[in-house]
Amino acid sequence: LSFASAAQTQTRVPWETGQYLEYTVRLAGIRAGTGIMQVTGIDTMRGRATWRLHFNIKGSALFGAYHVDDSYDSWMDVESLNSLRFEQNLYEGGKHKIRNYDIFPSRSIYHQEGKEERKSVPDPLDDASFFFFVRRLPLEVGREYTFDQYFDPAANPVVIKVVRRDTINVEAGRFPAIVLQPRIKTNGLFSENGHAEIWLSDDEHRI
Repeated sequence: LSFASAAQTQTRVPWETGQYLEYTVRLAGIRAGTGIMQVTGIDTMRGRATWRLHFNIKGSALFGAYHVDDSYDSWMDVESLNSLRFEQNLYEGGKHKIRNYDIFPSRSIYHQEGKEERKSVPDPLDDASFFFFVRRLPLEVGREYTFDQYFDPAANPVVIKVVRRDTINVEAGRFPAIVLQPRIKTNGLFSENGHAEIWLSDDEHRI
């Protein structure tokens, strides 16, 4: 680490380097693919220590006619938990898109590679870092949490609804869980027109 990043205070979080979580993705109750969420380590970005986060979803729909293999990589400041860089590598329905963003929280600006700088928001987060940010919330059942922190203001607000408590059976066993319904103004799993739900472990780890 550089001198600047070594001097940072690391905010307490419920994850650690090397954490690797794998999920089953279901569409209308039918297994449609897998997802992974990974903390690959602590990296340095523009002189700041950052969590290097990786998220991937892979699967198919419409009886295998539509394939998806989307990867998201995020560099999240260990002190402020702001997103500093975000990379998308998307393969959807035979189309391949790569988008890279540098995000500058101190100036509330973001820059997509190949385009001009645009206005961002205070304390910005991206698709991948939002997953980890949510794990730090108190998550009270029946409450909606609204955030204007998505780095592209056009996609705000992001709404996290805590739907209910539940138990869930997975390969590792049976666990108490909290069920969330995220909504964001972008296309994809968590769009406003969809109904996606996520089960997090009902403990301090929020897995």
